[in-house]
Amino acid sequence: MNYWLNLFTGTTWDEFQKAGATTSGFREHNKKRASKIRPGDVFLCYLTGVTRWVGLLEVSGAMFVDDSPIYAEEVFPIRFPVKPLVILSPEHGIPMEEFKGKLSFFPIGTPPGGWSGLVRGSPTRYENSDGDAIAAAIREAQANPVSRPVDPRKLKRSSNLYKLHKKIGDEEVETVVAIPTEDEEQEAEEVLPGAPSHTEIQWRLLDLGSQMGLNVWAPKNDRSRSWSTMSIAHIPNLLNSLPVQFEPGTHQTIERMDVIWLSGKTFVAAFEVEHTTSIYSGLLRMSDLLYMQANIDIRLYLVAPDERYEKFTREVSRPTFASSNKPLHTVCSFLPYSKLCERLEEAKNVIPYLRPEFIDEIAESYDPAEDYGA
Repeated sequence: MNYWLNLFTGTTWDEFQKAGATTSGFREHNKKRASKIRPGDVFLCYLTGVTRWVGLLEVSGAMFVDDSPIYAEEVFPIRFPVKPLVILSPEHGIPMEEFKGKLSFFPIGTPPGGWSGLVRGSPTRYENSDGDAIAAAIREAQANPVSRPVDPRKLKRSSNLYKLHKKIGDEEVETVVAIPTEDEEQEAEEVLPGAPSHTEIQWRLLDLGSQMGLNVWAPKNDRSRSWSTMSIAHIPNLLNSLPVQFEPGTHQTIERMDVIWLSGKTFVAAFEVEHTTSIYSGLLRMSDLLYMQANIDIRLYLVAPDERYEKFTREVSRPTFASSNKPLHTVCSFLPYSKLCERLEEAKNVIPYLRPEFIDEIAESYDPAEDYGA
């Protein structure tokens, strides 16, 4: 008996169950891999987006090809009859983080998202030790369910994802990109009532960097702004000018970023706060920077109200960003207002002892290849 990864989105997991949970399928180009699956093997069901393990399916028959509809978005014609062993709701699924140090591809010390390469394409055969650990945890979750909130944004699959092949030198590189629909491009930029303001978030990030002992930068035009009587211009360690180490075009692009952290003259992180302004414009500025300075080593963050995460995923996976030599989603993460404010409140007494990397613990990375699934 072997274990195989079986990817679902929130939508396809629901559709699979509504269709009777008796047939699971894969894309046509995965037929060769799928041909190695045998009756008695077990599918480990993983929910992309929310990154949770949600089920076990026993393969009950041989592979067959069928294009009758099960899923709304795609056919997945390479199919297997299956017998459900465990089916969990997304709320009762097991977060991937629970397996840190328990799987061969997720050892202690793995950087955020460092395990994602093993959950990007299905079917993928897993080592028996990894499969046993995941299966045991799924069975335990069925016997003793623990309800964890699920972000409804992440249950929705990013629309219009496509695989793109391009040549870099003599090598052909495959990447996943998104083509937003006309309706998505015209989507109104709204923020829910009660959200922090742009200036509040900008001030908090500048103050955070300053308290951690870093030099900080804000555009000159923003320095007259205040939040809760506290002026951006009066934040300690606010630089009057940026180190001159790039040509004028790059320098001008960096100067316009909402928040920059520096250690001495070294750029550590840059933040674009997009409150109601276009997500696309913030990403474009970051993309321009990467194009002009391909070797720059800096973490980038798009900071916005929580409800704008889905918009971020659609925009960062556009071909202009996702198919570059350094895809923007590999260096730019989404930092939601709520998590930033909550973490700052929790850590308010120890901020001087934090390191800049702690932001990665609350920022949300997005990889369109994982959302693309099988």
